[in-house]
Amino acid sequence: MTDLGAALGLVLVIEGLIYAIAPTAMKRVVAQVLVVSPASLRLSGLVAAAIGVLVVWAVRGSGGL
Repeated sequence: MTDLGAALGLVLVIEGLIYAIAPTAMKRVVAQVLVVSPASLRLSGLVAAAIGVLVVWAVRGSGGL
């Protein structure tokens, strides 16, 4: 559970830095996301989640799998 808390904290740090460093660019990105179809956003989210799982698996080890 400690790892989950650390991971969520790191996500907040990275996201916060992006908004602090480039707020105008982030506003443009958010405006562009509004015109993307829900199906495309869903697919992008699933792909990002799958890549995230693979990265964590590669970094933390396969656990004997």
